Amino acid sequence: MLNKKIHFAWIILIGLSIAVGLGKAALNNSAGLFLAPVSQELNVGVGSLTLYLSVSSIVTLLFLPFGGKLLTKYSARLVLFIAIVLQAGTFALFGLLNSVWGWYILAIPLAMGGVFITVIGGPVLIERWFKKSKGLALGILSAVGGLLGVFSQPIVGALISQFGWRNAYLITGSGVLIIVGPILLLLIRNFPKDKKTKAYGDTNMNTVHQEQPQLAEGIDYQTAKRTPAFFLLGLFFFIITAISSFTIHVPTYLVNHGQEVGVAGAMMSALMVGVFVGSLVFGILTDKIGAKKVGLLAMLLGLVATILLLMMPNFVLVVSIALFLFGVFTSSIGTIAPTMASSLFGSKDYSQIYSSSSIGLALASIVALPAYGFIYDVSGSYTIGLIIIMILFVINIISIIIAFKNKEVLVSKGYWNTN
Repeated sequence: MLNKKIHFAWIILIGLSIAVGLGKAALNNSAGLFLAPVSQELNVGVGSLTLYLSVSSIVTLLFLPFGGKLLTKYSARLVLFIAIVLQAGTFALFGLLNSVWGWYILAIPLAMGGVFITVIGGPVLIERWFKKSKGLALGILSAVGGLLGVFSQPIVGALISQFGWRNAYLITGSGVLIIVGPILLLLIRNFPKDKKTKAYGDTNMNTVHQEQPQLAEGIDYQTAKRTPAFFLLGLFFFIITAISSFTIHVPTYLVNHGQEVGVAGAMMSALMVGVFVGSLVFGILTDKIGAKKVGLLAMLLGLVATILLLMMPNFVLVVSIALFLFGVFTSSIGTIAPTMASSLFGSKDYSQIYSSSSIGLALASIVALPAYGFIYDVSGSYTIGLIIIMILFVINIISIIIAFKNKEVLVSKGYWNTN
């Protein structure tokens, strides 16, 4: 009776939301909580310790294209299970280390697992299982991750305070593995064909009986990677990630303009609310009006937010509104970016196209965060950084328009196919 009422695609989404949410919130996003206690006990500089995050980003950058191929070739359930063993298992092993070199070495399996859990696994499986409501599914995936982050951060912080950083690593990593591992094995399936069903919203009566279970509509990877639209998609990913990474510097920016630290921290909650709201709203809108229009809307909202931050950083209400809008824009990483890839190139070779384009996300994580810091060190303010962000928004608006123009050309030349 349950299967008749609830399509298995939504069961897949539940499993993905828990896996991706905990992978991001409890593992990736809690890394900063460990830096101070680890560096103090091991007597190493925080800068030296954080180099492992750079190693992780570089491994992610290099491994993304291979990750897409693996998800195409092998069972997603098996690949994601191995991935969470690598990511969560490595995180737990950090608790046994006595040298900073251990973090550098273990950053490799940590990142390899994270590529599937936190970057490409969710979008690829949603593309396979949802013929309609893809945007909503991505929005839910992103929103749940944000909610889990609200609870995970204080829990991990409490574990460090109560039991020490070593036990906190072991408990957090083991806990995520114990929770997520069985969920992936029980709930994840590669294609709708594996459950003798069709993708949610698929009205094609023959889909269930097709030997090739993929919804093979779109432009193949070999053709796509040589097009301007593919380059512009990677640039879009790079820019939205580069801009979003400025959020780490926002509290410092506000304090420099006269805001109390406590007030600045409280205003940052507006950004978190914006991410949650944006995830759901953008998800719904992409289903209704398409990724192109929603992408342009997100860039305009982000541009307005940046102008407000630059022009009126001393007004609490204005800054709160700006941070809310900036948070709404930031949610585009988890919602608009995956649907942009699908809208431009279809489902035919989605996993390879999305994973290769996501190199822009990884590259931005390496470059942008320290760049804002260096700009501040040299100029003594974030003004130049905010002006650069405004220029990046304009570039992205132009990129979206040109990319979809290029898609029209590709379709007219017959590159979009269904076989």
